[in-house]
Amino acid sequence: MQALTNRAKPVDRRPMTFVERMYLPAIAKGMAITFKHIFQKKEVVSYPEQKREFSPVFRGLHVLNRDAEGRENCTACGLCAVSCPAEAITMEGAERKPGEEHLYREEKYAARYEINMLRCIFCGFCEEACPKDAIYLTETFAPSNYKRESFIYGKEDLLIPMPGEKKKA
Repeated sequence: MQALTNRAKPVDRRPMTFVERMYLPAIAKGMAITFKHIFQKKEVVSYPEQKREFSPVFRGLHVLNRDAEGRENCTACGLCAVSCPAEAITMEGAERKPGEEHLYREEKYAARYEINMLRCIFCGFCEEACPKDAIYLTETFAPSNYKRESFIYGKEDLLIPMPGEKKKA
């Protein structure tokens, strides 16, 4: 049978010599490669001193946006949750009560909005599906943690703080 490509190498089946059985040529060849790499420029970033540059299309943590008056943009339409292939977004809508016009833009708002960052694949579909530009992905990455519960971000964690409001620690 003829090979499909020319990449096939014939196997040498003759017995190994004494020098080959000691593997000295192979060890010397490996050490030569190692010493060659010692004197080359290192491809490492010293993290605290230097920051790595990300691609312009990098997608990081989610943020819920506010308009210029500080009102929430999210109208709880659910398109972000439907478009999420990992089903990481859950939300519950509620009706705006009289006197809450300064908090929400529309009559309907997201009473509960959660993103499970352990399930999220950072695809950006939620950002593309949102008709109100309420959610977008920033250039910060998810911090490490020891508890699974801390990776479920609620609405308070995702909302941009109102002007003059300090972020909770």
